[in-house]
Amino acid sequence: MSIKVYKPTTNARRNMSVTDYSGLSKAAPEKSLLRPLKKSAGRNNYGRITVRHRGGGNRNKYRVIDFKRNRFDDPATVLTLEYDPNRSAHIALIEYEDKQKAYIIAPEDLKVGDIVEAGPDADIKPGNALPLANIPTGTLVHNVELHPGKGGQLARAAGNAAQLMAKEGGMALLRLPSSELRNVPINCMATVGTVGNVEHENVKIGKAGRSRHLGRRPAVRGSAMNPCDHPHGGGEGKSPIGMPSPLTPWGKPTLGYKTRSKKNPSDKFIVKRRKSK
Repeated sequence: MSIKVYKPTTNARRNMSVTDYSGLSKAAPEKSLLRPLKKSAGRNNYGRITVRHRGGGNRNKYRVIDFKRNRFDDPATVLTLEYDPNRSAHIALIEYEDKQKAYIIAPEDLKVGDIVEAGPDADIKPGNALPLANIPTGTLVHNVELHPGKGGQLARAAGNAAQLMAKEGGMALLRLPSSELRNVPINCMATVGTVGNVEHENVKIGKAGRSRHLGRRPAVRGSAMNPCDHPHGGGEGKSPIGMPSPLTPWGKPTLGYKTRSKKNPSDKFIVKRRKSK
């Protein structure tokens, strides 16, 4: 997918770009795979805001994506490539021989009419899903499972891919898009190829209204507030933060603040972190 740039008819248009959707289907999404999606506006089950700057946005429905790809040796035909408002990647509608339909994440170079398959004996081509044990070393994969049968959790965003580096002792070593090296059980499923819509990271929002359509509300700098509202507030004119690290409105450090649980069982599978200590 390419990027479409507008003529600078206004200040917003001058700095705005969008993904070129000419290669996607203009038909309505598959009705049987749509589910209602209720907005939370950043609030938890108590009604308290736990994530700031969320709210509003366009209404949309959730597309049920097949992350498990557990219909082995059952080829499916790609019917359409579609836009998904809930993720940066595009999705592909596939139909099996028994006329059952499903959505999968659309990899790069996947076209309408292609045949995709899942299983240990599937070919090594974009869109096919196999256990990591059956994928050659050095292959780029996406939608990788962390636990066998749970469904893909790694490398699902637009333009992302993990590289299979090695296989040893029942584990597969993957280099993730963050440059983290992580071991994954070798019987986990992964889909061959890179996630499509690679140019997504180059899209420029261009104006505030477009952010509101995405459900993002304005974010006010702490240094622009009063001392009673934020630790960075107050002072005459523009003032430096004046402390070891930036703080949240509640006084917690925002840089280097560890949130990962010490009891997290997946820590032992990380060979090299994305940030060197």
